[in-house]
Amino acid sequence: MTQKQLIALATEHGTPLVVVDHNIIRRNYAEFKTYLPKVQAYYAVKANPEPDIVRTLYKAGASFDVASLPEFMLVYENIRHLPPSEQQDFIWDKIIYANPTKPKETLLTLNKYKPLVTYDNANELKKIKQYAPDAGVVLRLRVPNTGSMVELSSKFGCDAGEAVDLVLEAFRLGLVVEGISFHVGSQCTNFENFVQALNMASSVMLESKARGHEIKILDIGGGFPAAYSKHVRPFKELAKKINAEIDRLFPKEIQIIAEPGRFLVATSTTSVAQIIGQARRDGKKCYYINDSVYHTFSGIIFDHCQYPLKAFKKGPKEICAVFGQTCDGLDTLSLSEELPNLQVEDLVYAENIGAYGSASATHFNGFPPAKVVHINV
Repeated sequence: MTQKQLIALATEHGTPLVVVDHNIIRRNYAEFKTYLPKVQAYYAVKANPEPDIVRTLYKAGASFDVASLPEFMLVYENIRHLPPSEQQDFIWDKIIYANPTKPKETLLTLNKYKPLVTYDNANELKKIKQYAPDAGVVLRLRVPNTGSMVELSSKFGCDAGEAVDLVLEAFRLGLVVEGISFHVGSQCTNFENFVQALNMASSVMLESKARGHEIKILDIGGGFPAAYSKHVRPFKELAKKINAEIDRLFPKEIQIIAEPGRFLVATSTTSVAQIIGQARRDGKKCYYINDSVYHTFSGIIFDHCQYPLKAFKKGPKEICAVFGQTCDGLDTLSLSEELPNLQVEDLVYAENIGAYGSASATHFNGFPPAKVVHINV
């Protein structure tokens, strides 16, 4: 997306503005399939639940990872309204409900669809048996998350030593363990996490088979790093390690799925905002924009991510602070941004803001989220 295009869209739609380029989403999905051809991508809807994104990825061939009943119904509603010529044979077992803890009301609603649902403890198994006995279950392992931007292992996953007992308990209750899953942590740049996790999953599956229960699905989760900068190692390098371990550890007939979210959508989106104020505080230039960490830039708080701001205007740069529009001191985008001399009403933009940004935006302080515009849909 060129600067000229961004300025034109901001002029047409106003700011704050979020622009989603679906050509980039399709390109990212194609890259995933090219380097991990044996793996079916289940898009993690929580990364960005925009209906247009769901439809684009569905048409590209993706399945879906949902973590709430509203996400489950979002996928359903946006697929069933497609023209018949664009619909595939949608089978509900192409969705995985990958939140290991579910309210009983959700399980009651899900049961008729017979989806895959995850669990990581015996209490959750009993709940699934009572309220969703027709679901297939997937056991989530606790695996190393070292070096990942968002750590998940302290909240989810069973220890490897208790995994087979939890498999046996599921079968004892009359449920069917369809798969083993894990998650190495979001934006995982330590590729050895995947290697260790695949070895752990293989050991659990081999022991389960030895004890009479063969498991047919391997879910390698998410964590595939988005190319936020040139310092992120190439995806094909990670894929090479994953493919080598899969070929070494698992039978050819195993079904392998993954839950990419950030990797598919992060680089697709650019935010455009306007300077609404400027000041000099303690000798440092300060800018205030009409967006905030409670809105498009919520990933700064919730996702441990930074989105460097860029200016359309040229000129010598100086280190400055950038604050959001709300009346809250937490609303700080950066204390060390490098920008040229800007004036009120000048525009700035931030790239690679498509994951966990607008997805967690609020109406805090009465400000609505930025307008979202989709291009190349």
